[in-house]
Amino acid sequence: MDQNRRFNRRYQNNKNSLGFDSEFFERVVQVNRVSKKTQGGDKRSLSVLVVVGDRKGKVGVGLGKATEVQSAIRKATTYAKKHLIDVALKGRTIPHPILVKYGAAQVLLKPAPIGSGVIAGGAVRVVVEAAGIHDVVSKSLGTKNKASNVYATLKALSQLRKVNT
Repeated sequence: MDQNRRFNRRYQNNKNSLGFDSEFFERVVQVNRVSKKTQGGDKRSLSVLVVVGDRKGKVGVGLGKATEVQSAIRKATTYAKKHLIDVALKGRTIPHPILVKYGAAQVLLKPAPIGSGVIAGGAVRVVVEAAGIHDVVSKSLGTKNKASNVYATLKALSQLRKVNT
């Protein structure tokens, strides 16, 4: 647990892997140590979940796996940038409420009045901020798994449609 916190703090800046400022907001959500049993012993590697967004309505999620943290982050970031989705925004918030289920995770997103801010927890907050949503209320139901909540939030944002008023 301490290892994950240390990795997350280290890579929460808004710079790409080479140290230059990026046009994208990048945030490491989760770092997992995984191992595979082989005949020669355990093969250890890392799995990293990264959220990338331009804070203007585009957001993506990437999962990178490698033996080193930096390589896994680079892979995850590259994948996320290649698979960005467009998010329908209505000013600073979302156009309508939405409830989405992804596996055991359920995420409820509701538009909020201007000035409310992002009322969301952990993994949902990261995705919503990366998409550029400033006023939203959310509730995560079901599992507390960060990866499932990130993917559920991404699914919810992809299902948003513009509402004609």
